[in-house]
Amino acid sequence: MSVLSISFSPLIPVYALWIVGTVAALLALLAIVSRGPIAILRAVALALVLLALANPSLVQEEREKVKDIVAVVTDLSTSQTLGDRAAMTEQVRSELERRFGSLADVEPRYIAADDRGGDEGTRLFTALSNGLADVPPDRLAGVIFITDGVVHDIPPSIEALGFRAPLHALITGRPDERDRQIKLIEAPRFGIVGKDQTIRAQVMERGGTGTALVTLRRDGQVLSRQQVRADTPFSLQVRIEHGGTNVVELEVEGLPDELTQANNRAVVPIEGIREKLRVLLVSGEPHAGERTWRNLLKSDANVDLVHFTILRPPEKQDGTPINELSLIAFPTRELFQQKIKDFDLIIFDRYANQSILPSSYFENIVRYVREGGAILVAAGPEFASYGSLAQTRLAPVIPGTPNGRIIEQPYKASITETGNRHPVTRDLPGSETSPPAWGEWLRIIGSEVQSGSTLMSGANELPLLVLRREEKGRVALLLSDHAWLWARGYQDGGPHLDLLRRLAHWLMKEPALEEEALRASASGRTITIERQTMEDTAAPVTLTTPSGGESSIALNESRPGLFTAEVEGKELGLHTVRSGDLIAFVSIGPANPRELTDVFSNTEALTPIAEATGGSVRRVAMAGDQSITVPRILAVHSGSRFSGGDWIGLKPSDSAIVRGVSVFPLALGFIGLALLIGATLAAWLTEGRRRA
Repeated sequence: MSVLSISFSPLIPVYALWIVGTVAALLALLAIVSRGPIAILRAVALALVLLALANPSLVQEEREKVKDIVAVVTDLSTSQTLGDRAAMTEQVRSELERRFGSLADVEPRYIAADDRGGDEGTRLFTALSNGLADVPPDRLAGVIFITDGVVHDIPPSIEALGFRAPLHALITGRPDERDRQIKLIEAPRFGIVGKDQTIRAQVMERGGTGTALVTLRRDGQVLSRQQVRADTPFSLQVRIEHGGTNVVELEVEGLPDELTQANNRAVVPIEGIREKLRVLLVSGEPHAGERTWRNLLKSDANVDLVHFTILRPPEKQDGTPINELSLIAFPTRELFQQKIKDFDLIIFDRYANQSILPSSYFENIVRYVREGGAILVAAGPEFASYGSLAQTRLAPVIPGTPNGRIIEQPYKASITETGNRHPVTRDLPGSETSPPAWGEWLRIIGSEVQSGSTLMSGANELPLLVLRREEKGRVALLLSDHAWLWARGYQDGGPHLDLLRRLAHWLMKEPALEEEALRASASGRTITIERQTMEDTAAPVTLTTPSGGESSIALNESRPGLFTAEVEGKELGLHTVRSGDLIAFVSIGPANPRELTDVFSNTEALTPIAEATGGSVRRVAMAGDQSITVPRILAVHSGSRFSGGDWIGLKPSDSAIVRGVSVFPLALGFIGLALLIGATLAAWLTEGRRRA
C-alpha cells in the first residue's frame, strides 16, 4: 500500500521563514494596491521564492498493514476454581480461539492471571499491563476478560487504563449460586496462658436457612458447638492453654450444593504468652553447683525464681536463741501446701530428707505432679544416703532408686540411643564426635531406673539423666551434682546452658521439646512436615486441604527421631496434618484468603470501567441453563458503542509498518528553477509592455 504526502524541510529557521513570508506578503499587497493587478505576477514570484525556502517535498511511503492486537485475559485465580467456573472458562477460551482464528486482521494475545498464592486477590489489570508492555496503545483493538467478576485491582478511571480500546468482560458462574461462610470481626493475636480470649465473628450466607451450627476448636480439639443466626455478630470465649501458637478454628456447617466449603472455616492463630514462669529452687546445702542453677534461672527474664538454701538443718541445733540468728525460716507450709500450685517447676538441688518437710507435704508434691506440675531432682551424695528423696513418699514419681553406690571417677557424659532421639539431648553441641567434645564429670550416683527414658549415661554406662511422665506432670532425675564443672570451663567445659535450659523447658512443657510432636510449615507453596517421635519408624501422615481433600504423605528419617516430608500445596488456605492423635496446621498464603472472602460471581464491579470504554459486561451462563453463550465478535470502524445484544465489538486501527520511503523535492532542481525564472520573466515582460 502506497501513501503520498507532502513534507517541508525549511532551509532557514522557521521563525525566519515566517518573517520573510510576512514581509513578502506586505510587499505584494502594497504592489497590488499601487500598481494594480499587474503586480500579481510579482507576488507570484515572491511566493515561489518563499516556497523554495520552505523546501517542500513529495513523500511516497510503502506501508504494510499490521494486525490489530486483541488481549484475552483469562482469570485463573482461586475463586475461578469454584463450582463449574473452571470448565466454563476453558470452554469460553476455546470458543474465542476458534473465532479469532477466522479473523485475518486480528492477532489475539492470551494472558493468564493468577493470584500467585498470595493475598492480593485477582489482579487482571496488572496482568493486562504486563502482557501488553511491548504493544503500542494504538495497535490495541480490544480487551476481553474471562473472569467471575471478582477483581481486586480495577482502575478508578478510564485515564488510568492507558488505552482507548473497548473492554469486554465475559462473566463465568451463575446468578443463583449458594454459599455460606464465616467472617471474623474481632480476633486477638496474643493471649495470656490460662486466660480466656474473646473472638467475634459472623455467619454470612446466600440462599441459606437463616441459622447455622458453629463449631469451636482449639488445636483440633472441639470446645463447643452452638446455633447462631446468620448475618448477626456473635462472640465466643476460648482459653489459651499453652505457650506458642494456639490454633483456634471456627467452622460453620455447609449448605447443600454450595460453591465451596473452604470458606466455612476461619482460623485464628493466637500466640500464647506466659506471664511469668514460677520456679521454686530448694538447695539442700551450699555447694559448688548451687550458683549454676541460680544463674541459669535468673538469666531468663521470663522466669520468676524463688530460691531457698537450707543453711541450718535440724541436726545443727546448738541452742542458739532464735532472735540471734540472721537466717530466714524456710516457709514450708506456705510453699508446699498453700501456694504449691502457683509454681511451674520445683527443683530439689542436693536436697536430703532432714525432717524439714513432713510426709504430708511430699504427698502434696506427688499430687501437684500428677495434676500437671513438674519436679527436677538434681542428686548428689545425699541421694544414696538414708535421707534420700527416694525413701520418702515422693518415691512413686521418682524414676530411679539409688543402689547405695557413689562412683567418683572421671568420665565423659554420653548420650544414649534414646537420647539421640529426644529433643532435650539431640544435637547437643559437642555430641557429634566420639567421644563427645566436652569436659569430664567426676561423680555419679548409682541408681536402678524403674521407669522413664534414660537420655544420658555416665561412668560404667550408669544412668545419668532420666525423664519420666507422671500422668499430667513430668519428672526429671539428674544423677550427678557436677554439671557446674561445664559451667566453670573444666577441661574446656561443655554445653551446660543448652542441657539445663532444655531440661527445664521440657519440664515446663515447651512445645518445641515434646518427644512426640507433629509440626508443619510452609515456604511459598511448599509444605514441610516434621514428625518427632521416639519410635524407630513414623507412619504416614494425612494431609487435608482447605477444600476437604485428603492424601497420605510418607515420611523419611532426616535425623534420629525426626521424620520429614515436603509436598507441594495446590490450594490457598489452611491445611491440616494428622498423625494419630497429633494434629498440626499450616497455611499456604493467608489462613483466610482474600479470594475466598467474596466468592459470588458478579457483573457490577467491572461495569463502570467497561462501559466507559464503550465495552460491555455479560454472563456466559444463566441460572438453570447448562449451555454457554459466547457473543459474536465484530469490527466497528466508527461510533462509540462497541457491543450489542449478542455481539461485542473491536475498534480496528490503521497501524502499519513502513517498508520504504521515496522523497521528491518540489522547490529545488530544474522544476523549481524553471517556475521561478518563468514567473520573473512573465512579470518583466508584462510590466515592459505596459510602459511601452
